[in-house]
Amino acid sequence: MSHPAPARSTSAGRVVATVSGAIAGLVAFGLIVAGAVLLYGNAQKDHDGYLSTHTERYHTRTFALATDDLDVNTDAPDWVTDGTALGHVRLKATSRAGKPVFVGIAPTKDVAAYLRGTSHAIVTDVDYPSFHATYRTRVGDWPAPPLAQRFWTASANGTGTQAVDWKVRDGNWSVVVMNADGSANVDAGVKAGADAPWLAAAGWTTLGGGVLLMAFAGALVWVGTRRPRRDGAPAGLAPAIA
Repeated sequence: MSHPAPARSTSAGRVVATVSGAIAGLVAFGLIVAGAVLLYGNAQKDHDGYLSTHTERYHTRTFALATDDLDVNTDAPDWVTDGTALGHVRLKATSRAGKPVFVGIAPTKDVAAYLRGTSHAIVTDVDYPSFHATYRTRVGDWPAPPLAQRFWTASANGTGTQAVDWKVRDGNWSVVVMNADGSANVDAGVKAGADAPWLAAAGWTTLGGGVLLMAFAGALVWVGTRRPRRDGAPAGLAPAIA
């Protein structure tokens, strides 16, 4: 009596399962690492619940320091952007020249109109970890005192450290640091922070998704690499010999 032909040890389906499992495992590993990084970042928040930079020196011989356009474009629905989901940004500024300091946040178009034709510096780039700020300087006249302006979305001024807490919203925004009297030679230590309330949820969601995907990847690899059954024989038993 002839023996049945041996089953193929590997099949196209098993190859696909093994390769798919390996790819899914790599993606799962990336998700787990990303989730761990997000949770680590959340754990680094200070006692006020903010992730903050170190206090760094920004200075110019002109009348004002302004950031370049900060574009916040989440494409989120209004109920998200109008609420607290995007979190808050906190800016702290301290004059290094012994003068009262002003720090404000406003729509970029209003800041551009205010500083148009004045002598000011725009921060175009900041390098870390070895801090270095790059500026683009404009030549012009003395601007009107910042305290007389009404377009600021959030602002603070005075001696010592001044703090501004701004709820993040969609739009184009700029930060301005000046001497409160509008005089030249702005020299300030600035510290920025964000509370990022979504960080913990994003971290746990990413980590959990990575763990589930890793389990699925393991199942695919097991299916692809397990020892195939012989046709007509129960799993784990050798075929009968005639």
